[in-house]
Amino acid sequence: MSGTFTGTGALIRLALRRDRIRLPAWIVVFAATAASAAAATMAVYPTAADLHAAAASINGVPSLRALYGPVHEPTLGATSVFKLTAFGAALVGLVMIFTAVRHTRAEEEAGRRELLGSAVVGRYAGLVAGLAVTAGASVVLGVATAAALAATGLPVTGSLAFGLCWAASGLVFGGAAAVTAQLTKSARSASGLAALALVAAYFLRAVGDSAGPGWLSWVSPIGWSQEVRPYAGDVWWVLVLPAVAAAALGGVAIALARVRDLDAGLLPDHPGPAEADRALRSTWGLAWRLNRGTLAVWTSAYVLLGLVCGSLAGNVGSMLTNSQAQAMITALGGEKGISDAFLAAELAMAGVITSAYVIAVLVRLRAEERALRVEPLLATSVGRRRLLGGYLVFAAGAPAVLLTALGLAAGLTNGAYLGRIGPEVARLVGAALAQLPAVWVLTGIATVVFGLFGRALTAAWVALVTFLLLGEFGALLKLDQWVLDLSPFTHSPKLPGTAVQAAPLLWLTALGAALVVAGVTGFRRRDIAG
Repeated sequence: MSGTFTGTGALIRLALRRDRIRLPAWIVVFAATAASAAAATMAVYPTAADLHAAAASINGVPSLRALYGPVHEPTLGATSVFKLTAFGAALVGLVMIFTAVRHTRAEEEAGRRELLGSAVVGRYAGLVAGLAVTAGASVVLGVATAAALAATGLPVTGSLAFGLCWAASGLVFGGAAAVTAQLTKSARSASGLAALALVAAYFLRAVGDSAGPGWLSWVSPIGWSQEVRPYAGDVWWVLVLPAVAAAALGGVAIALARVRDLDAGLLPDHPGPAEADRALRSTWGLAWRLNRGTLAVWTSAYVLLGLVCGSLAGNVGSMLTNSQAQAMITALGGEKGISDAFLAAELAMAGVITSAYVIAVLVRLRAEERALRVEPLLATSVGRRRLLGGYLVFAAGAPAVLLTALGLAAGLTNGAYLGRIGPEVARLVGAALAQLPAVWVLTGIATVVFGLFGRALTAAWVALVTFLLLGEFGALLKLDQWVLDLSPFTHSPKLPGTAVQAAPLLWLTALGAALVVAGVTGFRRRDIAG
């Protein structure tokens, strides 16, 4: 039996070498985000009275509890991290899902696990190595986050409890991804099933925290993270639940690996249609076919986000307990009214997040290239410019669909509150679409990176995270204006609530187009991965 784990240590070192940039970057981003949020909150709620009023306002809005969870006690630490406890745990879980699948099912799909298996490598070595790397990354991320929070002046014990909450989420969903990697034949399907489990867990927690019954939060791994109650009593024993669940999921993954063939999944494969759809005759149709599932999921998420934001907009004034808090929201999102400023801030954040979908589309094309499915296409009458152009048409159009869905949903709920649905829908759809030129700049950056270098698409993710941090915390940390201007989203109109200026939208669009042209030119000249 021991021989089935032979080579695990070597595979762990190989995985760590492959992720020597990816994992440290994510750890730094999460730790810095938590510390920045804590530092900003200290300035917004300087007194105990402010903290009590803020906690009462937050806990009094069901939709806000559903989105982020409650503030268990009106302490500075609990108020600082209430947005990050459940939501951050979900993001950590998502990162660890991708990490686990990357080092398990993706290795088999690429054929590398079979090559390694021909050497002195045990049957379960690859799976155990993937689990070990995912677990180690989760723990290091949690400890680094705890250290960053403690460095801001928050209590050490509460900071450690919060960090372990995030680590626990990574352990559980990394284990879930290891299980789905045994069920399906493709890495994409494995990631999708695990992400679906994460969404279900977040939904259960949201229902339990807002509408009840409360026990629903206890059947959700995201809910466990909340019930540890960092800075609000630090209930340590709850961490036993995710530890046991992660160990059980790891055991289930190993048991499933024992009964399946290499490069096969336990779930049956469904054959496709005998004849290809007419849409597949174009490169745009191919891009649509490969990405339509994720677009549907993202659109559903944006509709839900829009409904929540629209319902919160009318009550946002009651959640801001002092002039400093109102000034913070106004600085982040707009200049005309707290409600409009809140909506503008949320739409600006959605614009940044939408850019992630654009990058993911080009990542999919890179995956097709690495899987040697691009070369056969280019051997036909399809040229490089036409192939990349099809993906770019989809990458440029999909954000418009997502932002329209967001603005439409927000307009419906906020319009119902104000008693004027039609005008509010038109206003918020236009405000959402105003983020498109900045999104297209990210499209251009990703296209340049893909076209010139191919494998360096990580640089596009780094740019996205940088712009995200600048938009979220740049104003609060009082960074110089030239630093803030590095983000294209700084130049997007803060709608609704301000006048539209055409010049920034035009030059952002022109910049995005120029970057796209440079990327397409580079793709025509570089070697195709083989």
